[in-house]
Amino acid sequence: MNAPSLWGSALLLREGRAAAWRPWAWGALQLALSRGPVVQAAGKSSSLRLVQLSEAELREQFVRGDGPGGQATNKTSNCVVLKHVPSGIVVKCHQTRSVEKNRKIAREILQEKVDLFYKGEESDVFKEKKASEKKKQEKKRRAKENLERKKHFKEMLQSEEIK
Repeated sequence: MNAPSLWGSALLLREGRAAAWRPWAWGALQLALSRGPVVQAAGKSSSLRLVQLSEAELREQFVRGDGPGGQATNKTSNCVVLKHVPSGIVVKCHQTRSVEKNRKIAREILQEKVDLFYKGEESDVFKEKKASEKKKQEKKRRAKENLERKKHFKEMLQSEEIK
């Protein structure tokens, strides 16, 4: 057997294996569609005010993840790539080893990004981010003031010791 035929058979095997999980993915998609047409971010208190996504607007793929993890990462296709077709926003999620958890997390992230895309500065996600940045800056300012006070206090103690 020559090298090109080995390569071709390897591709056929890979395609055959990929074709084996496609019905499962289609079944999972059908199951998700039968539950309801609207996807909501679970566990978010502000999820009711986010832009609602329908499953018909989403394209989902399962790919191999990247990064550290060795064989667990390189041989499993548990990374979810989710695309919102109308806006063109793509989210890739490989936070856990579970495909179902990654699907759920990817939908939450995508819903927040789509909300930010359509509403802009009026989005709750944008407002929360701004509030978080403001809180962080305030914390930095207080820490800097506290450091200055300590420095000033040390200088006063040193000046008293010299006298």
